[in-house]
Amino acid sequence: MKFRRVVTDTNKEGKAYVKSDTIIEPIPMRPGFHNIPMWATKKLPAEMTTEDPNTWELGTSLAGGSVFRLAKYDPGVAKRWHVTDSVDYAICLAGELWMQLDGGEEVHLTPGTVIIQRQTMHNWENRGKEPCIMAYVLLATEGAKTTGWDH
Repeated sequence: MKFRRVVTDTNKEGKAYVKSDTIIEPIPMRPGFHNIPMWATKKLPAEMTTEDPNTWELGTSLAGGSVFRLAKYDPGVAKRWHVTDSVDYAICLAGELWMQLDGGEEVHLTPGTVIIQRQTMHNWENRGKEPCIMAYVLLATEGAKTTGWDH
C-alpha cells in the first residue's frame, strides 16, 4: 500500500498553501514489516504520567505537549476554520474529506492520505455520502499556546 503525504505551509502573504503532495513508498525493513516514514520533529520530550488526559479540559492542541485523537466527520459537517499552535499529523482512515486552505487550495483526502498541517488556516469538509474517520497527532510547537475548540 502506498500513502499520500500532503504538507502545508504559509506563503509570504501569510496564506496557507500546499507545499508538497507526494506518494510515500513503504520501505521493507524485515519480513512482514514495512516502514512508511511520514514526518518527524527533532524535539518534544514527553513526560510519562499516570493521569488520564480525558479528565483534562482538552482543547484542540495542548501547549508544550501532544494530542492524539480520532475524529468522525459526518456528511455536511459544519465549517470550522481554525489554526492550531502545533504540527498536526492527520491521517484519513475511512471515507472522504476535503481540506480547504485560506489561500484557496483544496485537497481531497481518501483513505491513506496523510496531511502534515503546519500552523495553517484550514477547514475540513465532508462532501461525501459516508462518514469520514480521521486520526490526528498534534505536537506543540516551541512557545505554543493551547488552542481550544473555538479557534
